[in-house]
Amino acid sequence: MKLLLIPQIFLSVILGCVGFSQSAQAQKSQPNGTAKPIMQAKQVVPNVYYVQGVSEMGSSANQNFISNAGFVITPAGVVVIDALGSPELARRLLAEIAKVTKKPIHTVVLTHYHADHIYGLQEFKNLGAHIVAHGAAREYLTSDTARLRLESSRQELWPWVDEKTRLVPADEWLHGPKALTVGGVRFDIQPVGPSHTAEDLVVYMPQQKVLFAGDLVFRNRIPFVGQADSRHWIEAMESLLKFDTRWVVPGHGPISSDAKTDMTLTRDYLIYLRESMGRAAKDMEPFESGYASTDWSKFEKMPLFKSANRMNAYNTYLLMEQEAK
Repeated sequence: MKLLLIPQIFLSVILGCVGFSQSAQAQKSQPNGTAKPIMQAKQVVPNVYYVQGVSEMGSSANQNFISNAGFVITPAGVVVIDALGSPELARRLLAEIAKVTKKPIHTVVLTHYHADHIYGLQEFKNLGAHIVAHGAAREYLTSDTARLRLESSRQELWPWVDEKTRLVPADEWLHGPKALTVGGVRFDIQPVGPSHTAEDLVVYMPQQKVLFAGDLVFRNRIPFVGQADSRHWIEAMESLLKFDTRWVVPGHGPISSDAKTDMTLTRDYLIYLRESMGRAAKDMEPFESGYASTDWSKFEKMPLFKSANRMNAYNTYLLMEQEAK
């Protein structure tokens, strides 16, 4: 499915998905004189941790630390979920892991190949980690889009993303569900794309009832929809709601202890986008008037509504036009 390019005003999202609340996590200075965001591993349940990115758009000042990552300590080594948005962030994540365990990095599971989740991957690969991702990302890795995105990031995110930063392919490309067991700990890896991206995966730990949802769940903010397959995303959210989940680690935002409420909010927003923009497209109403006449009151108080909602609606309008053909 191909959509038109998004307007220039939204070009900054090629560096990663937009963040989602006010950042108050800047303390220590870095080489360019700005403060770097604090990274601190937080425990979800015993042996399961995550780090939370700041609520900003990716920049040199925040080292592209705008997404979350998780790690799980097992008797056989550490399983990491997502690699963050720059090699420096990956090194900082490794330092956080070293504070709680001396075990080696065993596996890295990527929820998807957006820049803010993968530019740190080479640091884990250098340590011999086994990298797992969905096979739909293979085409992206060799595309002009990925190359141009990295070139842009080397300028916008320098010095944290530079000429030494490279795109790293997975060692294992999945095309269906996988039950991964490491050191007796089970991880159910479930493909849920095409949704936010073609290659979306979620990682569910049935014993701990923890779900690493990637960017299918944005908490405390308007999701970044972009050129997503929103119809399948809604279907995927319905399947996630059936999991016996106690904790949800989203791709962006704080951890959720109310899985049903937070996942339902993301789902309902996508449904509303499709219904409102679908009516406008069906009636051949121009996007501008269709957007202006839509009642956004249910969502307009959410963080980043002004930054993301118009872009989301525009791309959904184009999508609904294509689906109507």
